[in-house]
Amino acid sequence: MKTEAALFAGVAVFFAVVTAFYAAFHPEPAGTAALLVSFLMSALISFFLWTQYKRHGARPQDRKDAAVRETAGLLGFFSPRSSFPVLTAVGTALAGTGVVYGLWLFLIGVGLTAAGVAGFVFQHNDR
Repeated sequence: MKTEAALFAGVAVFFAVVTAFYAAFHPEPAGTAALLVSFLMSALISFFLWTQYKRHGARPQDRKDAAVRETAGLLGFFSPRSSFPVLTAVGTALAGTGVVYGLWLFLIGVGLTAAGVAGFVFQHNDR
């Protein structure tokens, strides 16, 4: 994951430089905001990958001498059944529709989305 972290760090640096130049030479705030969000998202991914590399070390895919059989086995835990993806999707759709039709529908969508995300986070928190 070290290579992926460096790749996304390069993307983040690119967006940071482009954002600085764009903000300096263009008074329009929407482009600056979009570039700034792009920088923040790529920096977040880079930080996550670097943290995972520090926590778990090099993967077999990161080594040139690794065999294919080293990557076999469990990749992680995936929930077998969950209704929270549906709840999150419905909430997001209602929030998006609420932008057009009214604040009341948007707030219902935000509430459903928050409940779905909280369910994702805490559904297997029984330890």
